[in-house]
Amino acid sequence: MARESRFRACPLCEAICGLELQYEGPDLVAIRGDAADPFSRGHICPKGNALLDLEADPDRLRAPLRRRGSEWEPIGWDEALAEAGERLAAVQREHGNDAVAAYLGNPNVHHFGHIAYLPPLLKSLRSKNIYSASSVDQWPHQLVDWLMYGHQFLLPIPDIDRTAYMLVLGANPVASNGSLMTAPGAEKRLKALAARGRLVVVDPRRTETAEIASEHHFIRPGSDAWFLLALLQEVLALGPPSVQAYAGKLHGLDEALAAIVAMDTGDVAGRTGIARAEIARLAREFRAAPQAVAYGRMGVSVQAFGSLCQWLIQLLNLVTGNLDREGGALPNEPAFPVTGPGTSPGNRGRWHSRVRGLPEFAGELPVATLAEEIRTPGPGQVRALLTCAGNPVLSTPDGRALDAALASLDFMVSVDVYLNETTRHAHLILPPASPLTQPHYDLHFNAFAVRRVAKLSPPMRERSAAERADWEILDRLGAAHAAAAGKPWRDLPPPRDLIAAGLARGGSGLDLAQLDAAPHGIDLGPLRPSLLSRLETASGAIECAPPLLMAELARLAAVAVDAPGTLRLVGRRHVRSNNSWMHNAPRLVKGKPRHQLLMHPADLAARGLADGDRVRVSSAVGSVVTDVVASEDLMPGVACLPHGFGHARPGTRQARAAEVAGASYNDLTDSTALDGPSGNAALNGLAIEVAAA
Repeated sequence: MARESRFRACPLCEAICGLELQYEGPDLVAIRGDAADPFSRGHICPKGNALLDLEADPDRLRAPLRRRGSEWEPIGWDEALAEAGERLAAVQREHGNDAVAAYLGNPNVHHFGHIAYLPPLLKSLRSKNIYSASSVDQWPHQLVDWLMYGHQFLLPIPDIDRTAYMLVLGANPVASNGSLMTAPGAEKRLKALAARGRLVVVDPRRTETAEIASEHHFIRPGSDAWFLLALLQEVLALGPPSVQAYAGKLHGLDEALAAIVAMDTGDVAGRTGIARAEIARLAREFRAAPQAVAYGRMGVSVQAFGSLCQWLIQLLNLVTGNLDREGGALPNEPAFPVTGPGTSPGNRGRWHSRVRGLPEFAGELPVATLAEEIRTPGPGQVRALLTCAGNPVLSTPDGRALDAALASLDFMVSVDVYLNETTRHAHLILPPASPLTQPHYDLHFNAFAVRRVAKLSPPMRERSAAERADWEILDRLGAAHAAAAGKPWRDLPPPRDLIAAGLARGGSGLDLAQLDAAPHGIDLGPLRPSLLSRLETASGAIECAPPLLMAELARLAAVAVDAPGTLRLVGRRHVRSNNSWMHNAPRLVKGKPRHQLLMHPADLAARGLADGDRVRVSSAVGSVVTDVVASEDLMPGVACLPHGFGHARPGTRQARAAEVAGASYNDLTDSTALDGPSGNAALNGLAIEVAAA
């Protein structure tokens, strides 16, 4: 049988690589990178090939399930949706709207059918208890963008293809393919950068990105703010800020810089492990580069001073004249706009969590509060939960506490394709059809891309009569809840209609016909300066000294230097295993084990441990047992454990994942450890003890 090639963007990865899917009749038989895609240029990561496993996975749910005690039974779609809507409404009738919570996992942003159809459902629920993976990932970015530029998604992107000098803090784009920086083939792009200029990585671990960098500097976990303060001080000592391009568009810059200069960074070497002379050299090089950009990602976001770090990074790009500049950091102008009229710019503190009083951000509460909101009695207690494409038991702080809390819920419904560590607690599971059966447009990943691109992915095959698309499930669940609650409901049109409307709001001139005629995608060109004309602050200027962030300087100054011998934990990503769902795909779990704790040989010797030992890792909230590997790729005083493991729990149906060794990082993380301004979980820099198991 002859093979037929069909083209679409990868639905599994932030890099949105173009895929060539080869079919023999109805069967998907091979996947490779689309060489004609103008953005990814044939690049494909292991996730793309794993689509073959996900499509054929015998553990993947393909019809609704209802739990009766510890047993599961099949149920029809109409009955399942009606029951879910009625039970959610019943909880709200008895206990109030906030008694129903929702948790949205990372995959939601990968599917237009989720990101466009969830808001009406959440609006129908009218609950203040909305949570998502964003508060264990990126809230410091969004908060700083909102405070400084007026919109949470007005995000300056590193122009990595044209910059001459890139400073990377706590990011590993070779493994992640870019994160809040859509960059397919990131390794090739960064190698090209290192060949023509300088790529400098600051990280507690010598990562895959550090391996190809011009230079790498170890840094103590959680001390990035001190490094950035000293770096800014050295930059300012070289001369006045290069801010002529922003004349009339800066508010509070002198106030911010005065506070930064006044910070005592005399002990920066002791706090960070990086000598002051090295910081001064980096400042000279960064300022002298014809184009330069600083970029910080997960390692600086998921720590106690994540928002402070992201603010200092923005100021570093600003005072060197590299903000909104080609070769520096500048926002994308996507064909489907995510900023401007009709979008949500962001808010903070309109309401607070019931137990701890933490402020909402962008309509959500920090997910670190979810377990306590379920288990703490009183008015407003969470008694029912909707989860959508997420596994918070493994991916959010103190997962064991959340695991126990979920078991106490009156009702839980999950939109998910797996019976996993979280959904095993659900009373109903509603599994969407394959993303290959649905049209898709990468809303946010196009908006965060290092070039201006657009691509519409058509369905690769028709859905069967027994399958429901993501958007159909969410739309019908919203209708069922509204009917049970006696509320009005208006069905949204199909995805293509919404995509067409979004394109019409943008300034690219693209429409569906043009995208249909370009199956490999359309490249609209490199990033262009546009930030100053798109600011959405009340002042119309860049707010350089937000009080919320200025106050963080005083909080930082009060932090004591670590005692000798302190061991701090950081996470790590691997391109094959950085998400829990990936462990049921044979193509992604094959090869050497990747679950081990990494420690420097000197730290092992100091504890009487050896490479390969079985160890107990303990934090303030829990402990796990795992294997340890000696690695000189770590700074002394640092241990490193990957995220997404910990599958050996009863009641799940992921046979391959259950065989994968490894403990859950989030059985160690503390739900009370947060970035103060944003409420993002501080997963990195955790103080731990390691001993023989």
